[in-house]
Amino acid sequence: MPGTDARRAPPPVAVDTMGGDNAPEEVVAGAVAAVREHGARLVLVGQAPRIRQQLDLHGVAGEIPIVHADEALGMGEGALASWRKPRSSVAIACHLIRQGRASALVSAGGTAGVVATSRLRLKGQQGVMRPAIAVALPTRPRPTVLLDAGATSDVRPETLVQFAALGTAYAEITTGLQRPRVGLLNIGSEPGKGDKVTRKAYELLSSGQPGIEFVGNVEGDQLLSGVADVIVTDGFTGNVALKTMEGAVRMAFGELRASLSSARTARLGAALQRRQLRELRDRLDSETYGGGVLLGLNGTVVIAHGAAGARGITSACVLAQRLAAGAIVDRIRDHVAATRTSRFRRQHGEKEQPDPGQP
Repeated sequence: MPGTDARRAPPPVAVDTMGGDNAPEEVVAGAVAAVREHGARLVLVGQAPRIRQQLDLHGVAGEIPIVHADEALGMGEGALASWRKPRSSVAIACHLIRQGRASALVSAGGTAGVVATSRLRLKGQQGVMRPAIAVALPTRPRPTVLLDAGATSDVRPETLVQFAALGTAYAEITTGLQRPRVGLLNIGSEPGKGDKVTRKAYELLSSGQPGIEFVGNVEGDQLLSGVADVIVTDGFTGNVALKTMEGAVRMAFGELRASLSSARTARLGAALQRRQLRELRDRLDSETYGGGVLLGLNGTVVIAHGAAGARGITSACVLAQRLAAGAIVDRIRDHVAATRTSRFRRQHGEKEQPDPGQP
């Protein structure tokens, strides 16, 4: 039937133009690039006069819709900002999602403020214990999903099982894999390693969870090895691991640049390998992946790096639209429901039914 695809297309992505170290200039520039180069459907949320001024500079005045917001979350504001600023650009964007006028939120604002406001306005999905931030690690042949990267520090074993379900749903959309491999971040590969929480989580995951392809423990030195497509841990550990890797990458590139410019022959070799070095830089650059995604709410929230430039915002907009088109919220609901059903059956001694899709 003509027009069916158009009706099924998700609403536009709401972009918080006031969040981030480089707002609104770089945020608007990245949004414009997402529209021009990737056909993204966006609505810009923030102080309308400043947004219009930036759109004029890019020659697209009137082409991207704007929703005015009186306030903005400061980069240093914490969780209480969600209550103090009910008219912030993040809060208004969440309101658009709840109304069905937006499919997702992109913000480069401070993580604490964005997470708290999103949780307050969008609420957690039914059955989800705690939300988690999923980030992409630059592994080959495809990125590895790490979660939680900072939303929930104190977890129970069952929470980590749910993180595995959330990460599986996310990886299915972003990597195209039908059964992503899930690993549990731990201090050793053996089943008996770790504290009480990780040992119990290992037991639950290895007992068989519908839709989760558990491959065992993953140690810290394997985070970038590609041994798993999804790696789950608590938000404290995940955030430390992520920032440690980011710092190591920056140091390594700094040393590489210094080495390649230290002598004439080194500079010549760098010139001959320019394309390969550029590809390596892009693969390791966090702006390539768009940022972290807050999973487990009644809406999709992509949190770009606070220092993101236009390129990072463009990547975040494209990621948000892709997740919305893939119905990430519905996928998470189905995966979480499957793990809850499985746990109920084990607790009551019921036999698991075979998956009709499996041989």
